[in-house]
Formats: sequence, C-alpha cells, structure tokens
Amino acid sequence: MEKKVERKLSKKALLKSFHNWYYGHLTCFSQEHMQTFGYLCAMLPLVEELYKDEDEKAKAVNTYTAFFNTEPQLGTVIVGMTAGLEEARANGADDVDEETINSLRAGLMGPVAGIGDSLIVGTVIPILLGIAMGMSTGGSPLGAVFYILVWNLFAYFGMKFLYFKGYRLGGKAVDFLIGAQGEALRDAVSTLGGIVIGAVAATWVSVKTSLQLFNESGEAYLVLQNKLDEVFPGLLTAAFIIVCWFLMAKKKMSPIKVMLLLVVVAFIGVLVGFFNPGLAY
Repeated sequence: MEKKVERKLSKKALLKSFHNWYYGHLTCFSQEHMQTFGYLCAMLPLVEELYKDEDEKAKAVNTYTAFFNTEPQLGTVIVGMTAGLEEARANGADDVDEETINSLRAGLMGPVAGIGDSLIVGTVIPILLGIAMGMSTGGSPLGAVFYILVWNLFAYFGMKFLYFKGYRLGGKAVDFLIGAQGEALRDAVSTLGGIVIGAVAATWVSVKTSLQLFNESGEAYLVLQNKLDEVFPGLLTAAFIIVCWFLMAKKKMSPIKVMLLLVVVAFIGVLVGFFNPGLAY
C-alpha cells in the first residue's frame, strides 16, 4: 500500500499569504463584505500549494467567502491560525472541516477586535503620536518621519510574528483568546488605553476662555479663566474632551462631524468673546 505523502506549507507560500494580508486586508472593502476578500486573497497561495485537484481548490476557497471583519493588526493571528487548520484539513484531519474553520473565524472576530482596538488604536498609536508631536515642536519634520518609520516597522514585524505564531498554534490559541485569560487581557488593555488617551489629551489639548467682566472704570474685576483655574485647573479642556467622547461613543457621531461641530463652537465662541483665537486650540 502506497504511503500517503503529508502536505506541508512552504515558507514561501506562508510569506506570500502574510504579505497578501498585510498589504491587502482591505481589498475590495465594502460595508457588506468588510475584510472578506482581503482574507480570501491571503488564503489563495496556501490553497494553491495544498491542493492540486480543482474541485478541492474550489471547496477550500469557498470556505473563506464568509463575512469577516476584525482589527487588522492583531487579527493577523486569526489568518495564521486558519493557515494551520487548512494544512491539517488538507492532510485529512477528521476534526477540521469548513464549519470548524468558519466557526473559529466567527468566534474570534469580536474578541480579537476588542483587544486590538484597545491595544493598537487606543494605546500604541496615541503613544507614538504623542512622541511624534513632541519631536515636531517648532515645525521640525522629525516627528512625522519618526511616526511613519516606527509605526510601519512595528506593524510589519508585529503582524508577521502574530501570523507565524498563529500558524504554529492553530486552534490551541482559541482557549486563550476567548477564555478567562482573554477577558482579563481585554479589560487590562482597555484600562491602559483609557489612561494613555487621557494623558495624551491632558498634554496636547488646551481650551481656555478669555471672558472678563469690567467695572465702570474699565478694570476687569472678574477673569473667568483665573477663577476656573483656582477651582479646577483644566476644567474646560476636560469638559470638551468628555463631550467629544460622549458624542462619538454614545451618540455614534463620526469624528468628522464632531470636528466640524467644534469648529462651529469655536467660531461662535470667538464672536461672542468667550474664546480668544490664541487661547482655544
């Protein structure tokens, strides 16, 4: 009896799959499909190498036409995990089929997005931007160069590590990502992200009022900003940040609409004398 040859993914195919995801996870992006086609592009090199029969290829590719959307940087681990599962399916694993792979993808989309949004968008990016803004003081281009280089290096090598880590772990990573440890990690990252955003806002945002009240002799007897600083330094800044958070998080307003609203508020505030153009920024 002829011994069945084990199908093994080559490093070249895995790298091509990773690069397809890294550069094209938003391929043909739409509200209906989100990252579906980017995921499909990432799996094509693997399917091509694992299967020779066209019907087997078509069946494997069809697995990855289901809806998919998550945080793309951390979500790379899901792509790597399904690469390992696809390899196992090609070798006839009884417990790995189309339903298994799609159940894993669907089950991990939300938890990974929760961790990724807090860790990447809510923590790493604000920290890098805070450093970059500090380096840009006085109009220096170093801040922009620093951010572009560091972010791209961090994203590329971080995503590459997660892809191959997911490939090696396969389904074993599920328990960690959606279990008690994953829940604790999401809570910790969310808390850290909130602290970082608060620190960045307090450092780089400043809202002050120029409102003053004068007596009959023309002397200012009430400088509102001085009174606010005595009671609660940075009160207006905190109020504006909380309002922006409320509008985006609770009222689901887009960042562009919130920025336009702030422009209107600043314009009216300057007209009525509540803001000075040099004090509200």
